[in-house]
Amino acid sequence: MKRFWEKVGIFSKKAFAKSLDYVEIIGNKLPHPATIFGLLALFVVILSWITHHLGISAVHPVDGDVVSVKNLVSSDGFRWMYTSMLENFLRFPPLGYVLVVMIGIGLAEGTGLFNIMIRALVLNAPKRFITGAVVLAGIISGLAVEAGYVVLIPLGAMIFHAIGRHPMAGLAAAFCGVSGGFGANFFIGTIDPVLAGISTSAAQLIDPDMVVNPAVNYYFMIASSFVVLLVGSWVTDKVVEPRLGKYEGAAEKFKIQMLTPQENKALKWAGISVLIFIVLFALTVVPENGILRDPETGSILHSPFFDGIIIGIMVLFFIPSLVFGIVVKTIRNDKDMMKHIIKSMNGMGSYIVLVFFAAQFVYFFNYSNLGLIIAIEGAAGLREIGFTGPALIVAFVILAAFINMFMGSASAKWAIIAPVFIPMLMLLDNAYHPGITQAAFRIGDSLTNLITPMMSYFALIVTFAQKYDEKYGIGTIISTMLPYTIFLGIVWIALLVVWMLFGIPMGPDGPIYIN
Repeated sequence: MKRFWEKVGIFSKKAFAKSLDYVEIIGNKLPHPATIFGLLALFVVILSWITHHLGISAVHPVDGDVVSVKNLVSSDGFRWMYTSMLENFLRFPPLGYVLVVMIGIGLAEGTGLFNIMIRALVLNAPKRFITGAVVLAGIISGLAVEAGYVVLIPLGAMIFHAIGRHPMAGLAAAFCGVSGGFGANFFIGTIDPVLAGISTSAAQLIDPDMVVNPAVNYYFMIASSFVVLLVGSWVTDKVVEPRLGKYEGAAEKFKIQMLTPQENKALKWAGISVLIFIVLFALTVVPENGILRDPETGSILHSPFFDGIIIGIMVLFFIPSLVFGIVVKTIRNDKDMMKHIIKSMNGMGSYIVLVFFAAQFVYFFNYSNLGLIIAIEGAAGLREIGFTGPALIVAFVILAAFINMFMGSASAKWAIIAPVFIPMLMLLDNAYHPGITQAAFRIGDSLTNLITPMMSYFALIVTFAQKYDEKYGIGTIISTMLPYTIFLGIVWIALLVVWMLFGIPMGPDGPIYIN
């Protein structure tokens, strides 16, 4: 009997490894994301022609109007496409949001502020809290994705190795924080404006006046950060590291460079500058006559404060980065400052190309009314089978997690998913606000980020691991990270369900339900 189960185990391992090979092969053959969006836009054009001639339509549940498909393969459709492509690109919300925020974040990366913050957090933590410090640093590094993957993940392995622990456990803890923490953070980062912009475009299919602000998931993100921190630390210490056992490899222990007095001084002054900015910024909102409140109603939620929150986020990063750079002398004059910002923008070329094609797909979809009709009929179907409430949202989390196994880019996935699911859930009897749909997507995306070879940095993670053992491969990383996916999934989904049952807003201007 024992030999039988051993054979079954060997067979299952081989089958699992083979399935991973197929996933990798298929993923590598997928076209560039920009090409995918271009093909999807073309598909919408063809589909609009077919469905128009089939006479497909739906009755709008709000105003009772009949919604018919607009044929893009027609004189009117062609004229609209020809004259609207530029406007589609320029008005696509994620474009401006990201480029503006990157001014501040690019300066933080260029001056070295992010790298020093991560090192300071990890190096200053007591040894018994080192796992939590690594996971926490990973969560915070989500503000600048590259810093997390390129700096923190190898640093986590080095720190664990240096203190006599298994380096793969340190790598896994950092990876959990950086990638598993995609849907969690204590701060608003670059991905939040991107997702909110796509959500806005999708929500305006139903409500043309609706704007989803980048902080719409902020309350839930903070709570989620504690989930990732606690679960990630527990899984590392109680599940992953005991399974790895004692490290017997021959990799040399690296001496981790401590912060210099000048770097400590720069961090201190950067922190002081942040506090000063927050106090001054608060004075524009907290007083009843604050200049960034709504001048007529005095409201904060619907006010210039949230309308211009992107500028606030940019300045929040810009000021401490400038102070830090001046103290450590990575900024000696205005030319140095602009050099750091321009360098960060140089890497945005592929994103701008992607946005052009993504915008065409989204607005073609909107113009044709296909998205609205699918949403109306989908919502009607969900009502008929009585599938609503937390169970529906949990099902959407699982769907997002599954899709993430085959498509890496979060913004690309959301640009495809949002125009269907946000309007659909807005049209239910218990109409869900786009904020909760977006939060559910982020949870699902985070859970399988850790185990999908389609994640853009996955090959880099394998390379880091092979420094400690040449035999480590894709299967090693997936088997190591799978416990994080399982336990995070259980706790995180439970948190979402409890959050919904108590009706807690997901963030500012982010209620669970809308009228």
